[in-house]
Amino acid sequence: MACVFGPIPSRRLGRSLGVDPVPLKTCNWNCVYCQLGRTRPLTNERRVYVPLPVILNELEQALANRAPDEIDWVTIVGSGEPTLHSEIGELIRAIKRLTTLPLAVITNGALLYLPDVRADLCAADAVMPTLSAGSASVYRALHRPHPETTFERLLEGLIAFRAEYRGKLWVEVMLVRGVNDSEAALRDLASALQRIQPDRIDITLPERPPAEPWVEPPDAGGLMRATAILGAAAHVVHPAEGSFDLRGYATPVEAILAIIARHPMRVTELERALTRWAPDQVHEALRTLEASGAARLIERYGSQFWCAADAFYAPAAPAP
Repeated sequence: MACVFGPIPSRRLGRSLGVDPVPLKTCNWNCVYCQLGRTRPLTNERRVYVPLPVILNELEQALANRAPDEIDWVTIVGSGEPTLHSEIGELIRAIKRLTTLPLAVITNGALLYLPDVRADLCAADAVMPTLSAGSASVYRALHRPHPETTFERLLEGLIAFRAEYRGKLWVEVMLVRGVNDSEAALRDLASALQRIQPDRIDITLPERPPAEPWVEPPDAGGLMRATAILGAAAHVVHPAEGSFDLRGYATPVEAILAIIARHPMRVTELERALTRWAPDQVHEALRTLEASGAARLIERYGSQFWCAADAFYAPAAPAP
């Protein structure tokens, strides 16, 4: 497993060097919108999924091979939920010793009700949890969580973390049409966010292939309701533009696998990302990956996306 990837263009963090401490898809949520597909099975076990020396060795090499101005943030972001890695606190402290670059953690926040997890994340410069629901019913419909990770625990943990944390707390709100974009759902969400007092509220929309084929972004009315109700701290975050740093990959096959393991992409997007190779080489690599069973296509939003073979997506409904 390659634990360090990028830098990649991030819509919230600029050029982000990713650090992934868990295998696909180690998570305590099974979000309907997840671009990595369904979680099978759900897990809420905190343990060492990847040895710390393995992660740090990869990170040291990545930092040594890049100039400081090529990276804006080092970001711990899992192929699932990174706080399930029981040594995430040691990982954060070790990264802070390796580099002066700012460090962010992207998390669903479900384990912040645990004092140990809150203490682990306090050394990060920015923590970016998810809060897309203001009630238990919407939370269950959207995230289909592990039974131990309840809405009450999520909210309790976020409030407690805000009281202890001195860094930047940027909360992500993922909007899904018909689930959390109604006036009632948004007012519940605004009330919950008011209790947390994040520094920033980032509204995001499902753009990559979601786990469930019925998931759609809100219409213009839903988006307008969200920005009006969630307040001045909320803003819509649009997809990032920019190139993927693919040095270290000798072939287009290796590069494609590195990308689609975390970012399913259309063929045209892969062609733009892999400009080191001619389009016909990219197409040949995709045929090789499909024939070997290492990659496959998933249909969403009227387009086909290449994704990791071991990611599971609910099949799209057949055309009438």
